[in-house]
Formats: sequence, C-alpha cells, structure tokens
Amino acid sequence: MKDEAKTRGRRRSLGFLARFLALLVVFYFLVAWGPVNDAVIVPFTGAIARVSSLVLSVLGEGTHVEGTEIRSDRFAVNIENGCNGVETALLFGSAVLAFPAPWKRRLAGLALGLVAIQIINLVRVVSLFWIGVHKPSLFSSSHTVLWQSVVVLCGVLLFLLWATWGTGKRVAAVERHGAGKGR
Repeated sequence: MKDEAKTRGRRRSLGFLARFLALLVVFYFLVAWGPVNDAVIVPFTGAIARVSSLVLSVLGEGTHVEGTEIRSDRFAVNIENGCNGVETALLFGSAVLAFPAPWKRRLAGLALGLVAIQIINLVRVVSLFWIGVHKPSLFSSSHTVLWQSVVVLCGVLLFLLWATWGTGKRVAAVERHGAGKGR
C-alpha cells in the first residue's frame, strides 16, 4: 500500500513537471513571437516605464519617458524584455496553472501573484534608476546580480506560498476526522 502511494505521488509530481514545462515553453514562444511582442509586451513595458517615471517624479527625480526608456538629465534606462517582469510572471503563471488545484484557486493565485510580481518589479525599476543617478558604480551589479535574482526568487517564493497556503488546515482536518485510516 505504501508503494502505491509513492507511485501515485511520483506520477502526480511528474505530471505537474510535464504540464509546467509545456506551459512554460508555449508561453515563452507566445511572448517572443513578433506580433505578440509588438502588440502586447512592448506597450506593457511602456506602461511600466510610465508608472516608474511617475513614482520617480514623486521621489523628486525629474524624469520623462520615451517609449520604454526612462530619462532624466543625469541618467537613462531602457526597460527591455527580461527587465519587465514578464519572464518571472511566465514562470509563476506556468507553475500555478500546472498545479493540481481547483481552477478558482488557480485563477485567484494567478491574479494575486502577477500583481505582486509587477509591484516587486516596479520597486526594482525605480530603485535601479535611483541607483543609476546616485550610485552609478553600483548600477551594473545591482541590475544583473541583485535584482534579477530577487525578482525570480520572489516569483518562486510566491508560488510556494500559494501552493502550500491552507495545506496545514487541510492536513489537520483530515487527521481530525480520521480520513485515510486503514488504507
């Protein structure tokens, strides 16, 4: 009986992994496709630049936006694919959609997680611009080493939080009601 449970668990895990990888490949090809990139991703990235510029203006940085580029008299940064949070969102979205959970829960997790990833990415863009203006010697390492890792790690942690959210309550309920005994 114990071996059957292990086999079922392995099968479920491999099924999740296969769905996750398939969704990831499809989503990456979709956003890399020229028409989708030009019609969806570039305007989305421009919106990130405008919101970031607005936040920077509130913080006293005189900025303006040209397409996906945030500019001031002292510094400029162009938000490109890979810096717009889309890749982390694809990673997170693929994992949530592949996870064996009710669709209502998946969709709620997807919506909340995608918003959280974009907030984290907004903090990233704003802080990188600020670093570029005030501490330019730290810009390159902050961009490539620190923030790229932080955004992806946050996406993974958001998935893990979502996937395990409420699990303790379900386990406690199963143990309290004696479900699964004698199997």
